[in-house]
Amino acid sequence: MPELVVIAEQLLAPVPGGTGRYTAELLRALAETAPPGWTVSAVTARHAEGLPGARMLPLPPRALVAAWQAGLPYWPGGDAVHAPTPLAPSRVPRGRTLSVTVHDTVPWTHPETLTPRGVRWHRAVIARAARRASGLVVPTRAVADDLRTRVPVGVPVTVAGHGAAAVFTRDDLPEVDVPESYVLAIGTIEPRKGIDVLVEAVSRLGVPLLLAGQPGWGGLDPVAMAGNRADVRVLGRLNDVSLAAVLRRASVLAAPSVAEGFGLPVLEAMAAGVPVVHSDAPALVEVAGGAGMAFPRGDATALAAALREVLSSPELAADLVARGRARAASFSWAGAARAVWAVHERATS
Repeated sequence: MPELVVIAEQLLAPVPGGTGRYTAELLRALAETAPPGWTVSAVTARHAEGLPGARMLPLPPRALVAAWQAGLPYWPGGDAVHAPTPLAPSRVPRGRTLSVTVHDTVPWTHPETLTPRGVRWHRAVIARAARRASGLVVPTRAVADDLRTRVPVGVPVTVAGHGAAAVFTRDDLPEVDVPESYVLAIGTIEPRKGIDVLVEAVSRLGVPLLLAGQPGWGGLDPVAMAGNRADVRVLGRLNDVSLAAVLRRASVLAAPSVAEGFGLPVLEAMAAGVPVVHSDAPALVEVAGGAGMAFPRGDATALAAALREVLSSPELAADLVARGRARAASFSWAGAARAVWAVHERATS
């Protein structure tokens, strides 16, 4: 019986972030959409505590990263492998297929928002996957187009958007202790996310800002940034149900990132019926599809004006909600999974 192996290492990362949610949702959808006769399994590096239901490889995380980075031909098993991040086998044995998701081109476009080591690693492994994988999967046309300007791409590239989990449209969400009205931002707290601009914008509005996400690299402290100018609350990492509850009660979702490959919180907010204000990062514009309010990246004055307009106009907010729900309905995790299966089908046909 043929087997698709999914590298689920990101689920055990200290800060799984958006790629962790992508890995979890796609893994589930791949199993649900598997072609007849196929099985789907997950693997991780060797950890003291593994991932339930996943097989552990004999190499610990650093050794696995180093082995593939060095080009060692270590295959994790299975007839086909999908890597939901650029952590992927360096070589594909004869008769096997490999698909790799490249989430963004940030290592080239905004290297200052990553660590130098992270920039070097991502550039190297993405360039290799673009030469050796059976196919690449990217979340937006913006990423596909820009990637081709950064590295020689010698394999097929498939655009497959993300989906919004069903929890974001549930009606039976629990009560949460949140203000009556607030601006919400979701994501890892790191320089690329534009948190400094958002804090500055909200300080002009007199409305609380809630941040749902773990601290990433860069040592950002949004509460210290705000000082006594704004009410900023860092909620940390929330489980899916709590996140959905906080999101559904938000007055507006702000996505001020300077760069994104997709911007999953934008899609989740639209699915949940929450108006969205987002930066003009190309991927965010593509995902929103005109169903959100865009502002120029880095412009706190423009962001404050957009947020104020949504907060003060029930008619505008209702229009954004209606358009957002319609837009979100065109995305699904099942569709993303079928696109991954198609990469492997094409490679073996």
